[in-house]
Amino acid sequence: MSALSKVLRQPAAGCLSFWCPGCGIPHTIQHGDGPGPRWGWNGDAERPTFTPSVLVTWSEPSHNPGEFDDQRKDVKKACHTFVTDGRIQFLGDCTHALAGQTVPMAEFPEGC
Repeated sequence: MSALSKVLRQPAAGCLSFWCPGCGIPHTIQHGDGPGPRWGWNGDAERPTFTPSVLVTWSEPSHNPGEFDDQRKDVKKACHTFVTDGRIQFLGDCTHALAGQTVPMAEFPEGC
């Protein structure tokens, strides 16, 4: 993964990653020509803008068994953002503590 700046990495051709301080992991988009969903990028590695919004969803095992059985149910998680001018706007449907907040893009941790 090559570093384009302190806040942006290029894990593969046509891909860009930014560190999500809400999730504590990088989120990756595809840009430019090619198959699959593509985002617009303003070309600025220091203060990137991506369009449209970035939605990342996943499931995690619940730590609470169901009410009537011992089976653990998956919990749906989401991180939905607008990345504009080097700032991340976390939308209200995020399932982490930064939902509803706008913060500067975070630097990648050492070693990432």
